[in-house]
Parts: sequence; structure tokens; C-alpha cells
Amino acid sequence: MPHIRSSALLPFSALIGALLVIPTSQAAGPATLTVTVKQANGMPVRDTVVMVYPKAGGASGPIRFGWKNEMAQSNIAFTPGTLIVPAGSAVRFPNLDKVRHSIYSFSKAAKVDIQLYGRDETRTHTFSVPGSVSLGCKIHDQMRGYIRVVDTPYAAKTDQNGQVKIAQLPGGAATVRLWHPALRTRTGEHEEAVTLAAGQAVARSITVALRPVK
Repeated sequence: MPHIRSSALLPFSALIGALLVIPTSQAAGPATLTVTVKQANGMPVRDTVVMVYPKAGGASGPIRFGWKNEMAQSNIAFTPGTLIVPAGSAVRFPNLDKVRHSIYSFSKAAKVDIQLYGRDETRTHTFSVPGSVSLGCKIHDQMRGYIRVVDTPYAAKTDQNGQVKIAQLPGGAATVRLWHPALRTRTGEHEEAVTLAAGQAVARSITVALRPVK
């Protein structure tokens, strides 16, 4: 039997020490946060944009979501009514109606002035600054659309039950920020602190007040 030199073996104490340096958050895996947004009467608030900002940072690289950077004009309405896009995104606006539409916005985060264009035509606008953008059509006053430009990869909007689940979050302290066009706050947003446990699911219910949307 060949002789194994003891110097080639990793001492047991050194092996244990190497294992202990693995960060707990890495060993336990990412966290998941479920947020439920409702009014004081218990009614769910759908299409609330929920953004999470971990104190320890998070995923690096370009921000990409699982939906298109696209808001169509269909049945005299913006579809979807609320769209989340990363800062720096070029958003497509296809016109699927038989009538012509324009697009405008006077929002602080973006000034948009797209002149009339017809069916099966598409226009594009790049949104560079994080914030909320309210869209309208100069021909059809009832049309309202909203784009939330974000600088975090951890963002999504609530469903018809006022609920959204955001996964792959790093453990530790984080800030949860809500945005909705009818949110009745001084800043138009709502923020709360949350502690995320690595490898675990955390649930948070948030009650908000809404103002009438004209």
C-alpha cells in the first residue's frame, strides 16, 4: 500500500474552520417576501408597485424582468395600465386600435411628447430616470397609463388580491417601497423597514389610504 504523507492531508481543525467561513446567508439560500396591500376596509389594492431595497445590496448587472418593456394602446386604453421598467429602458408603444393616438407626459421623471400615429404603428421612448410617469392621450382624455421606472431588480406589482411575491432576495435588513397612482401620502409613496431571514419566506401586510383617481 502506498504511503500517504501526512503533510498532504488537511487537518480536521482546518477543515472545520474552512466550513465555518461560508456566510450563513449563502448557506441558507435567498429569502422570499410576500407583500399584501389593502385598504383600511380590507379591500385589496391591485397594481401597486412593490420595490425592495436590501441594505446589503443584491443582484448585480443589468436589471431584467420577465415581461416586455411594452405598453400597447388597445380598446382606447393603455395596456397594461401600469408597467414596471428598469431605468434606461426603451419602451415600445404599439397602436392596436383603429383610431390614431398620441402619448404625452409632464411627469418629473420623464417628459413625453409623441405625436399622433395610426394602427399597427409603434413609437418608442427611453425612460432614464427612476420615478413614476403618468401617460395620457391628447385625443382621448379617458386614457391613463402609468410607468414606474425602477433602479432595483426586486420589483413587481400586486395582483387582483393585492398580493405580490418577490423571491431571490438577500437576507438582512431591507426597505420596502410602495407606489400607486392613488396613494394618499405626501411623497406619493409608502416605505417600511423589513428584516429578511435568509432561506425563509417572510410575509408583510400593509394598509394604505387611496385618493379618488380622476
